[in-house]
Amino acid sequence: MPATADYLAIDLGASSGRAVLGAFDGARLSLREVHRFANGPIELPTGLHWDAHRLFGEVKHALSQTRRAGVTLAGVGIDTWGVDYALLSAAGEMLGPPHHYRDPRTRGMMAQAFRAAPRERIYSRTGIQFMALNTLYQLLADQRAADAQLSAAASLLFTPDLLNYWLTGIQRSEHTIASTSQLFDTAERAWATDLIDALSLPRSIFPQAAPAGTVLGPICAEIARETGVRAPVIAPASHDTASAVAAVPVIGNRNDWAYVSSGTWSLVGREIPAPIRTPQALAANFTNECGMQNTIRFHKNIAGLWILQECQREWESHGRPYTFEELHALAAAAPPLAALIDPDDPPFSEFGDMPAKIRAFCRRTRQPPPDSDGAMTRCILESLALRTRAVLGTLESLTGRVATIHLVGGGAHNPLLCQFTANAAARPLLAGPIEATAAGNLMCQAFAHGRASSLQEIRAVIAASFRPIRYEPQDHHAWSEANGRFQHLDASPAWPLPFRGA
Repeated sequence: MPATADYLAIDLGASSGRAVLGAFDGARLSLREVHRFANGPIELPTGLHWDAHRLFGEVKHALSQTRRAGVTLAGVGIDTWGVDYALLSAAGEMLGPPHHYRDPRTRGMMAQAFRAAPRERIYSRTGIQFMALNTLYQLLADQRAADAQLSAAASLLFTPDLLNYWLTGIQRSEHTIASTSQLFDTAERAWATDLIDALSLPRSIFPQAAPAGTVLGPICAEIARETGVRAPVIAPASHDTASAVAAVPVIGNRNDWAYVSSGTWSLVGREIPAPIRTPQALAANFTNECGMQNTIRFHKNIAGLWILQECQREWESHGRPYTFEELHALAAAAPPLAALIDPDDPPFSEFGDMPAKIRAFCRRTRQPPPDSDGAMTRCILESLALRTRAVLGTLESLTGRVATIHLVGGGAHNPLLCQFTANAAARPLLAGPIEATAAGNLMCQAFAHGRASSLQEIRAVIAASFRPIRYEPQDHHAWSEANGRFQHLDASPAWPLPFRGA
């Protein structure tokens, strides 16, 4: 076995994708991006979908780039967002483009599910947060619409499973991605077949699921000829958040830390050894998703940088494109804690004119709307930080005191968000690695080959390879006062408490 192994992580997010080469010498991991591309939904007469064929073309292009770079790969691993799936025929053909999780077809599906299986039963079997976008409700929407694809389906593959199948010809899922469905028992690491039956869903379509770090098989001959790459395909922690959490740079056996995986979504939680499926966890709507090496990611999904991304898209359409540095400078110069929003207010989760939605929320809550793009950016970042503080408080009530926050992912590249989160939470925050998902994916592949023996060893490698930036909390009084205002946010017209200075 060579001293240094080269792996390729293909990390697909809801707004962009990237292919990252990782060279691992046994002690440190170095990264090199070889391909980056935009991703997003496509609007069809049947709703909001993903262009899976285009994504597979990007995967093949990434493989070709490694060949052109003269790199011989030891493995390839794909991670993506959760919950979305494709349905395949008995012949292995995709029956239609996968739906996007923001497609509105799942409205009302929770109520339908609860008629067949009460909320308490679903949570006791799966431990998964109730969100209308979950696979469970998407399948019920297919069922209600008498969708021909569902009745004809022989198998269901989540997004990374589908791409792996097209690379290898092997249909298999992986624990971390399967657990996002709300149809998977995260304690037993198996499909909750009794729940699937109660919901009248076809249990035969759910694929065999394997643990993170499973070698699936070689790239099939046709794709190898097309790309010039012959390498094993490995299922890393296929859910992008699971790979990111695997890359949190914690040394030793400390368990007094929480993670914030910050990207399009923000996930606030901690790693635990077994699911917490108590009435208190259900009431708080926390999720128990599978992590690497039989761990559980106990966290809550909240709105993330999606809100800012949508604002940037709107500003660009009006002739005001911003670089990251320009937007950061404008936000830093704006007045602090002037107006706040609840990032999880339902309108913010949908496509549309996001700046207009923010202004409308502020008017409904008797706040002066942000009067510039910089002020609006600051409003978003400060509100995300305060929402993180609120979730962190609930997390502590369920699991115990958190001493340090590790913020990983794209948000670690935003020093204002990092400082605001440390301020709001009133505790130190360690930011990085930015490419945590790719790093975790790569090290899961190394683990599959025995080059890392445990999750603890993976994290030691990450800590040695990427030094996090430390943020100490500041301005305690101002943020404490802002938190009091944030807790009383109510977007209804009858909200009686004007903000100070409004």
